[in-house]
Amino acid sequence: MGEGPMSSGDDEALLDLLTTGRMSSYSSATGSPSAALRLYEWNMHASASVMELTGIVEIVARNALDRELAAWARRRLDTPEWFGRAPLDQRGTRDVSKAEDRSRRAGAPGEHGRVVAELSFGFWRYLVGSRYHASLWVPDLHRAFPYGPRDLRARRREVERRMRELHFVRNRAAHHEPIHQRDLGRDLTFALELLGWVHPVAAEWAARVTTLRAVVDARPVTVRGG
Repeated sequence: MGEGPMSSGDDEALLDLLTTGRMSSYSSATGSPSAALRLYEWNMHASASVMELTGIVEIVARNALDRELAAWARRRLDTPEWFGRAPLDQRGTRDVSKAEDRSRRAGAPGEHGRVVAELSFGFWRYLVGSRYHASLWVPDLHRAFPYGPRDLRARRREVERRMRELHFVRNRAAHHEPIHQRDLGRDLTFALELLGWVHPVAAEWAARVTTLRAVVDARPVTVRGG
C-alpha cells in the first residue's frame, strides 16, 4: 500500500510509462492526469473482479455442459466419453483436439477432467450456439440449465447471450483492456442469472463472494462522461 497521495509530477511520469495509447480512453473520460490514473486503477480492480466472477461462471457452466455431453454419449454410444464422438463442427473438433494435446503435454493423457479444464470459455460459449440447437441442445444440453426459460429455443438464446457477453468482458479484462465504460452491473446480473439457471445455490454463492458489486459502486466520478 502507498504511504500517501502521489504528486502531479508522479502522475505525469506514470502516464508516460503506461503510454498515451493505453491511457487514451481514461484521459478522454476524465480530463486530468491524476483523474485518468485513478480511473485506470479502478479499471484494474474491476478487471480482477470480472475475472473472479467469470471464472465461477465458466467452471459451473462447463461442468454442467460436460455432464450432459456425457449423458448424450452414454445413451447413444454406451460410453460417457464424448471427445471425438459428439457431432461438433470443425472448430469444435479442433478445440477438443488441442485440449487433448495440452493434457498430454501436462502428463495427464486421456484424463477426462483435465481435457475439460483445457477447453476454453469460447468453446463452451459456441457449444450453446444455434449451430448445435437440433443436434445437442434440444436432446440433451438444455438440461445443463434446468432453471432457465421454459421454452427451449428461448432458453438457448438467453444462455448464449449471457455467455457471449461474459466471454467478451472476460477477454477484455484478461488482456488489461478498458472496461470502465461498460455496464458491469449488467454483466453481474447476467452472471448471476446464468448461474441460477444451472442451480440457484450457484447464484447465491457467487452473489455472496463476488467483489464486482462493491467495485462498481466505488467507480470514481469522472469529469467527462462520468
